[in-house]
Amino acid sequence: MKTNQFGKKGWTPDRIGNLNGKVFVITGTTSGTGFEATKILLSKGAKVVMLNRNPKKVQDTIATLKQELGNDIDITNIQMDLSEQVSVKKATEEILKTVPKIDALICNAAIAQVPKQTLTTDDWESQMGTNYYGNFTLQALLFPLIEKSKGRIVTVGSLGYDMGIKTIKFEDLNWDKDYTPNNAYSQSKLAQIISIYELQDRLKEAGKSDVKAYACHPGSSRTNLINTSGSFMMKFIFNLMKLSPLTQSAEKGAYPQLMCASEPNLDQGSFYGPTGRNNWTGPVGAHKLESHAKDKVVAKKLWELSEKETGVKWNI
Repeated sequence: MKTNQFGKKGWTPDRIGNLNGKVFVITGTTSGTGFEATKILLSKGAKVVMLNRNPKKVQDTIATLKQELGNDIDITNIQMDLSEQVSVKKATEEILKTVPKIDALICNAAIAQVPKQTLTTDDWESQMGTNYYGNFTLQALLFPLIEKSKGRIVTVGSLGYDMGIKTIKFEDLNWDKDYTPNNAYSQSKLAQIISIYELQDRLKEAGKSDVKAYACHPGSSRTNLINTSGSFMMKFIFNLMKLSPLTQSAEKGAYPQLMCASEPNLDQGSFYGPTGRNNWTGPVGAHKLESHAKDKVVAKKLWELSEKETGVKWNI
């Protein structure tokens, strides 16, 4: 096994210095890894702009964070539903108007294991529409500000990228045939990861080394992801798993995204997450990415299709 560049314990938030004056935009922060990442960034003095869809949960989250970290934390929320393109576009307009810079955009929010085929308002399979197209549009529209800020784009993928079919099912992206919750989820996560490495290549070709793009995953963390959208059986199995040593805390699950958002001189070509058994838990660092996630032909086709589907062009 490759030795971890951050030593035996792997990467931990102790490596983050003072973040005064830094601005982080994070999706999905009312629970799980997004909440933990937000808390750690705020504790280091950063300003955090949260993007969430549920105003009541946002209020509770801000109250909890102030209770734990004090009233002086710099935190705001912009309402956004990642599954609706109209909502994503509206939120990015507000960000571009009100947020002076973005040191890192952390795309953490996702839905998983939706029991039955469901379509978004834009007529995409819901997991693809939320986890992939939602992020594609968000990243593209915020790119000019990220570029101006010499910032980063961090995509929080999932080991699920390797648990379904090993390519993009272009001929039936909505899974009208053979829908299964797992295959559709895996597909959305594979698309998310593929597009980050494609973005890296495009930035390189354009000579834009000021913007960095990273892909990571939280391993097997105790979060509410499956509870939010999964079927009863899936929830039952997952909640049993939460009690086993095969999972880790949501706080540890937040380490990979924090590392990708803050660690200087991090290699973009790697995939980051826990490096223990099956990459479910263990010290955080770089680990193997299966080659189908960097398939250039698929990546190019997916990118072009995404610009067409969303009507959003990247200005690289």
